[in-house]
Amino acid sequence: MLDELTAGAVADAAIRQESVSLAAVESAALEARAPLDAVAALAPSSHIKVIAEVKRASPSRGELATIEDPAALAKLYEMGGASAISVLTEERRFRGSLADLYSVRESVSVPVLRKDFIATSYQVFEARAAGADIVLLIVAALQPDTFATLNTLSHELGMAVLVETHTSDEVDFAVDMGAEIIGVNARDLTTFDLNRDLFATVVDRIPAGTIRIAESAVRDASDVQRYRSAGADVVLVGEALVTSDPVVTLNNFLAVS
Repeated sequence: MLDELTAGAVADAAIRQESVSLAAVESAALEARAPLDAVAALAPSSHIKVIAEVKRASPSRGELATIEDPAALAKLYEMGGASAISVLTEERRFRGSLADLYSVRESVSVPVLRKDFIATSYQVFEARAAGADIVLLIVAALQPDTFATLNTLSHELGMAVLVETHTSDEVDFAVDMGAEIIGVNARDLTTFDLNRDLFATVVDRIPAGTIRIAESAVRDASDVQRYRSAGADVVLVGEALVTSDPVVTLNNFLAVS
Protein backbone atom coordinates (compact mmCIF):
# COMPACT_ATOMS: atom_id res chain seq x y z
CA MET A 1 0.00 0.00 0.00
CA LEU A 2 2.76 2.47 0.89
CA ASP A 3 4.55 1.79 -2.39
CA GLU A 4 1.27 2.31 -4.27
CA LEU A 5 0.52 5.57 -2.49
CA THR A 6 4.02 6.92 -3.01
CA ALA A 7 4.10 5.94 -6.68
CA GLY A 8 0.71 7.57 -7.23
CA ALA A 9 1.75 10.78 -5.52
CA VAL A 10 4.94 10.95 -7.58
CA ALA A 11 3.00 10.29 -10.79
CA ASP A 12 0.52 13.05 -9.99
CA ALA A 13 3.39 15.44 -9.26
CA ALA A 14 4.92 14.57 -12.64
CA ILE A 15 1.64 15.50 -14.32
CA ARG A 16 1.62 18.85 -12.51
CA GLN A 17 5.22 19.40 -13.55
CA GLU A 18 4.13 19.25 -17.20
CA SER A 19 2.14 22.45 -16.53
CA VAL A 20 4.40 24.07 -13.93
CA SER A 21 8.10 23.43 -14.48
CA LEU A 22 10.58 22.62 -11.75
CA ALA A 23 12.20 26.01 -12.32
CA ALA A 24 8.85 27.76 -11.92
CA VAL A 25 7.86 25.94 -8.74
CA GLU A 26 11.35 26.46 -7.30
CA SER A 27 11.05 30.20 -7.99
CA ALA A 28 7.62 30.28 -6.35
CA ALA A 29 9.00 28.46 -3.31
CA LEU A 30 11.82 30.96 -2.92
CA GLU A 31 9.44 33.90 -3.29
CA ALA A 32 6.86 32.59 -0.80
CA ARG A 33 6.55 34.33 2.53
CA ALA A 34 8.91 33.01 5.19
CA PRO A 35 7.74 29.86 6.96
CA LEU A 36 6.57 29.95 10.55
CA ASP A 37 8.70 28.41 13.31
CA ALA A 38 7.06 25.02 13.66
CA VAL A 39 9.70 23.67 16.04
CA ALA A 40 8.88 26.42 18.52
CA ALA A 41 5.13 25.91 18.05
CA LEU A 42 5.37 22.17 18.76
CA ALA A 43 8.13 22.25 21.38
CA PRO A 44 7.68 20.08 24.49
CA SER A 45 5.71 21.85 27.19
CA SER A 46 3.69 21.22 30.34
CA HIS A 47 0.63 20.25 28.29
CA ILE A 48 -0.13 18.06 25.28
CA LYS A 49 -0.30 19.77 21.90
CA VAL A 50 -2.40 18.80 18.89
CA ILE A 51 -1.77 18.87 15.16
CA ALA A 52 -5.27 18.90 13.72
CA GLU A 53 -5.71 17.35 10.29
CA VAL A 54 -7.85 18.31 7.32
CA LYS A 55 -8.72 14.82 6.08
CA ARG A 56 -11.56 13.84 3.76
CA ALA A 57 -10.86 10.13 3.36
CA SER A 58 -8.31 7.37 3.88
CA PRO A 59 -7.56 3.95 2.36
CA SER A 60 -8.40 2.24 5.65
CA ARG A 61 -11.65 4.07 6.48
CA GLY A 62 -12.90 5.33 3.14
CA GLU A 63 -14.97 8.52 3.07
CA LEU A 64 -14.79 10.47 6.33
CA ALA A 65 -16.06 13.99 5.63
CA THR A 66 -16.90 16.18 2.66
CA ILE A 67 -14.97 19.29 3.84
CA GLU A 68 -16.06 21.69 1.16
CA ASP A 69 -14.20 24.56 2.85
CA PRO A 70 -10.83 23.42 4.27
CA ALA A 71 -9.98 26.97 5.34
CA ALA A 72 -13.11 27.24 7.48
CA LEU A 73 -12.30 23.93 9.16
CA ALA A 74 -8.73 25.04 9.79
CA LYS A 75 -10.01 28.21 11.45
CA LEU A 76 -12.11 26.09 13.78
CA TYR A 77 -9.06 24.01 14.58
CA GLU A 78 -7.08 27.12 15.42
CA MET A 79 -9.97 28.43 17.52
CA GLY A 80 -10.03 25.11 19.37
CA GLY A 81 -6.36 25.42 20.29
CA ALA A 82 -4.50 23.36 17.68
CA SER A 83 -0.78 24.16 17.60
CA ALA A 84 -0.51 23.31 13.90
CA ILE A 85 -2.71 22.21 11.01
CA SER A 86 -1.99 19.16 8.86
CA VAL A 87 -3.39 19.18 5.34
CA LEU A 88 -3.54 15.94 3.39
CA THR A 89 -2.75 16.81 -0.22
CA GLU A 90 -2.70 13.27 -1.68
CA GLU A 91 -5.40 13.13 -4.33
CA ARG A 92 -6.17 9.49 -5.12
CA ARG A 93 -7.00 7.89 -1.79
CA PHE A 94 -7.20 10.85 0.62
CA ARG A 95 -8.98 13.25 -1.79
CA GLY A 96 -6.79 16.21 -0.89
CA SER A 97 -5.03 18.82 -3.00
CA LEU A 98 -2.41 21.55 -2.95
CA ALA A 99 -5.29 24.01 -3.26
CA ASP A 100 -6.44 22.84 0.18
CA LEU A 101 -2.99 23.54 1.56
CA TYR A 102 -2.84 26.99 0.03
CA SER A 103 -6.28 27.99 1.31
CA VAL A 104 -5.52 26.74 4.82
CA ARG A 105 -2.20 28.60 4.91
CA GLU A 106 -4.02 31.81 4.00
CA SER A 107 -6.60 31.36 6.76
CA VAL A 108 -4.64 30.53 9.93
CA SER A 109 -1.71 31.92 11.90
CA VAL A 110 -0.31 28.59 13.15
CA PRO A 111 2.17 26.39 11.23
CA VAL A 112 0.82 24.21 8.44
CA LEU A 113 2.06 20.74 7.51
CA ARG A 114 1.92 19.28 4.02
CA LYS A 115 0.98 15.64 4.61
CA ASP A 116 1.63 13.58 1.50
CA PHE A 117 3.82 10.82 0.12
CA ILE A 118 6.78 12.97 -0.79
CA ALA A 119 9.64 11.38 -2.69
CA THR A 120 10.93 14.08 -5.07
CA SER A 121 12.45 17.53 -4.83
CA TYR A 122 9.60 18.86 -6.96
CA GLN A 123 7.10 17.93 -4.24
CA VAL A 124 9.21 19.68 -1.60
CA PHE A 125 9.32 22.87 -3.66
CA GLU A 126 5.55 22.57 -4.20
CA ALA A 127 5.00 22.37 -0.46
CA ARG A 128 6.95 25.56 0.20
CA ALA A 129 5.37 27.36 -2.75
CA ALA A 130 1.90 26.56 -1.34
CA GLY A 131 2.90 27.92 2.06
CA ALA A 132 3.85 24.81 4.03
CA ASP A 133 5.87 25.40 7.19
CA ILE A 134 6.40 21.67 7.79
CA VAL A 135 6.83 18.81 5.35
CA LEU A 136 6.29 15.11 6.03
CA LEU A 137 9.01 12.62 5.12
CA ILE A 138 8.17 8.94 5.68
CA VAL A 139 11.26 6.87 6.40
CA ALA A 140 9.69 3.66 5.07
CA ALA A 141 8.90 5.30 1.72
CA LEU A 142 12.40 6.57 0.94
CA GLN A 143 15.87 5.24 0.30
CA PRO A 144 18.35 6.70 2.81
CA ASP A 145 20.10 8.88 0.22
CA THR A 146 16.77 10.20 -1.06
CA PHE A 147 15.63 10.92 2.48
CA ALA A 148 18.87 12.82 3.17
CA THR A 149 18.48 14.90 -0.01
CA LEU A 150 14.85 15.83 0.67
CA ASN A 151 15.52 16.47 4.36
CA THR A 152 18.36 18.85 3.52
CA LEU A 153 16.33 20.64 0.83
CA SER A 154 13.36 21.10 3.17
CA HIS A 155 15.55 22.70 5.81
CA GLU A 156 17.29 24.89 3.23
CA LEU A 157 13.85 26.23 2.31
CA GLY A 158 13.19 27.01 5.97
CA MET A 159 10.67 24.26 6.60
CA ALA A 160 10.64 21.91 9.57
CA VAL A 161 10.51 18.19 8.80
CA LEU A 162 8.20 15.73 10.51
CA VAL A 163 10.04 12.44 10.16
CA GLU A 164 7.49 9.63 10.28
CA THR A 165 8.55 6.24 11.63
CA HIS A 166 6.89 2.87 12.17
CA THR A 167 9.62 0.70 13.71
CA SER A 168 12.45 0.98 16.22
CA ASP A 169 15.00 0.83 13.38
CA GLU A 170 13.28 3.74 11.64
CA VAL A 171 13.29 5.74 14.89
CA ASP A 172 17.03 5.08 15.21
CA PHE A 173 17.53 6.24 11.62
CA ALA A 174 15.60 9.45 12.30
CA VAL A 175 17.65 10.12 15.42
CA ASP A 176 20.90 9.49 13.51
CA MET A 177 19.74 11.98 10.86
CA GLY A 178 19.35 14.63 13.56
CA ALA A 179 15.56 14.90 13.28
CA GLU A 180 14.03 17.59 15.48
CA ILE A 181 10.50 16.24 15.07
CA ILE A 182 9.85 12.50 15.07
CA GLY A 183 6.43 11.00 14.56
CA VAL A 184 5.56 7.42 15.42
CA ASN A 185 2.61 6.23 13.35
CA ALA A 186 0.59 3.46 14.93
CA ARG A 187 -0.77 2.53 11.51
CA ASP A 188 1.39 0.17 9.49
CA LEU A 189 1.38 1.72 6.02
CA THR A 190 2.02 -1.62 4.34
CA THR A 191 -1.01 -3.37 5.86
CA PHE A 192 -2.88 -0.42 7.42
CA ASP A 193 -3.23 -2.40 10.65
CA LEU A 194 -3.00 -0.47 13.94
CA ASN A 195 -0.54 -1.13 16.75
CA ARG A 196 -1.74 1.04 19.63
CA ASP A 197 1.26 0.08 21.75
CA LEU A 198 3.93 1.02 19.21
CA PHE A 199 4.57 4.54 20.47
CA ALA A 200 5.16 3.40 24.05
CA THR A 201 7.47 0.67 22.77
CA VAL A 202 9.83 2.97 20.85
CA VAL A 203 9.52 6.39 22.52
CA ASP A 204 12.55 5.86 24.78
CA ARG A 205 14.72 5.71 21.68
CA ILE A 206 13.89 9.36 20.95
CA PRO A 207 16.24 11.76 22.77
CA ALA A 208 14.96 14.29 25.28
CA GLY A 209 14.28 17.63 23.63
CA THR A 210 13.24 16.07 20.34
CA ILE A 211 9.56 16.66 19.61
CA ARG A 212 7.75 13.33 19.99
CA ILE A 213 4.55 13.01 18.00
CA ALA A 214 2.06 10.17 18.32
CA GLU A 215 0.17 9.59 15.07
CA SER A 216 -3.02 7.57 14.51
CA ALA A 217 -5.23 5.61 16.91
CA VAL A 218 -6.58 8.74 18.62
CA ARG A 219 -10.32 8.26 19.09
CA ASP A 220 -11.01 10.11 22.33
CA ALA A 221 -9.39 11.84 25.30
CA SER A 222 -8.40 8.52 26.87
CA ASP A 223 -6.20 7.79 23.85
CA VAL A 224 -4.60 11.22 24.16
CA GLN A 225 -3.98 10.55 27.85
CA ARG A 226 -2.40 7.19 27.03
CA TYR A 227 -0.02 8.78 24.55
CA ARG A 228 0.77 11.63 26.92
CA SER A 229 1.52 9.23 29.74
CA ALA A 230 3.87 7.35 27.42
CA GLY A 231 5.81 10.53 26.66
CA ALA A 232 4.13 12.19 23.66
CA ASP A 233 4.56 15.95 23.30
CA VAL A 234 2.05 16.15 20.45
CA VAL A 235 -0.72 14.03 18.97
CA LEU A 236 -1.68 14.24 15.31
CA VAL A 237 -5.42 13.76 14.90
CA GLY A 238 -7.61 13.62 11.82
CA GLU A 239 -10.57 11.24 11.82
CA ALA A 240 -11.72 12.03 15.37
CA LEU A 241 -11.92 15.72 14.49
CA VAL A 242 -13.54 15.60 11.05
CA THR A 243 -16.27 13.26 12.33
CA SER A 244 -17.21 15.36 15.38
CA ASP A 245 -17.53 18.95 16.60
CA PRO A 246 -13.86 19.88 16.16
CA VAL A 247 -13.74 22.65 18.77
CA VAL A 248 -15.38 20.53 21.48
CA THR A 249 -13.17 17.55 20.64
CA LEU A 250 -10.01 19.66 20.67
CA ASN A 251 -10.98 21.16 24.02
CA ASN A 252 -11.38 17.67 25.45
CA PHE A 253 -8.04 16.55 24.06
CA LEU A 254 -6.19 19.63 25.28
CA ALA A 255 -7.58 19.20 28.79
CA VAL A 256 -5.29 16.18 29.15
CA SER A 257 -2.30 17.02 31.36
